[in-house]
Amino acid sequence: MTSRTRLDRVRASLGIAQLALQQIEDDLNADDVDAPELAAILRELQEDIDVPGGLFPMLAQLVTAAARRAEQIEPDRDGDASCPLHEAAALLTDNAGQRLNWAARSLDSQGDPE
Repeated sequence: MTSRTRLDRVRASLGIAQLALQQIEDDLNADDVDAPELAAILRELQEDIDVPGGLFPMLAQLVTAAARRAEQIEPDRDGDASCPLHEAAALLTDNAGQRLNWAARSLDSQGDPE
């Protein structure tokens, strides 16, 4: 019963996250978004100034937590589950996050944090 309750909490949390992400998408689709504002939004997705992290680092942290748990429970401890999860987390921070930074910089180099 505990795992069912946990799964219900995960589903509810994902529903909340989807609503929040939909709001961001709606803001991105607004006709009056200019280059500096788009760059600022991209920077927020990568590293929120008010709260350490940002969307991509937080997602990577979540996937890393799943990878660590998989390491503990995967049969034969062969990495069949945990390795792809660790790689996915690295892709989020190293590839996706860096590409967001590049895009933001090309849209508005003046807004780059020093």
